[in-house]
Amino acid sequence: MTSTVTPKSTTSVDGRDLILRRTIDATPEKVFRAWTDPVLLKEWFTPKPWTTAHIETDVRPGGSTRFVMRSPEGTEFPNTGVYLEVVPNRRLVFTDAYSKAWEPSEKPFMTVIITLEDLGDGRTGYTALVRHWSIADREAHEKMGFHEGCNLRGAACGGGGGLVRREFRPKRLEPAYIRQVRQG
Repeated sequence: MTSTVTPKSTTSVDGRDLILRRTIDATPEKVFRAWTDPVLLKEWFTPKPWTTAHIETDVRPGGSTRFVMRSPEGTEFPNTGVYLEVVPNRRLVFTDAYSKAWEPSEKPFMTVIITLEDLGDGRTGYTALVRHWSIADREAHEKMGFHEGCNLRGAACGGGGGLVRREFRPKRLEPAYIRQVRQG
């Protein structure tokens, strides 16, 4: 099953994997920062009407990550994981198989592999490969709205003038980042 989302992106299924491919109108550096800066992640990571209540990132191999997503009804869903590979501006791999450091999680669900390719002219070839432990996990992720969510996140993350292009003007990002750091 392959679903074309926009002229710039596609999502597809291959066994236990879900795959998003997209051309993003931003440099690999900006897309990588959108995936690693908690201030930016909080703005785009969760499709509306959901919100991202809290994000912590320690972007290094073995570093932990924690996302708390909030439903429209106010229920919070914490997601913890560990970065497995970090190649700035090229590749980011993380998993929920570990909850922190190298402590195994109770129920691993997926490993995410983000690959960025510099296409020149300020564009990035973006691939998100999401590998699941089982077909049932992959199907559950699809039912959660993976395909629709990737379209929304892909658009927010740079397709057609989204967050990456808008927020990476240093004068606009700096005050928001400073407020976030000061508030803890």
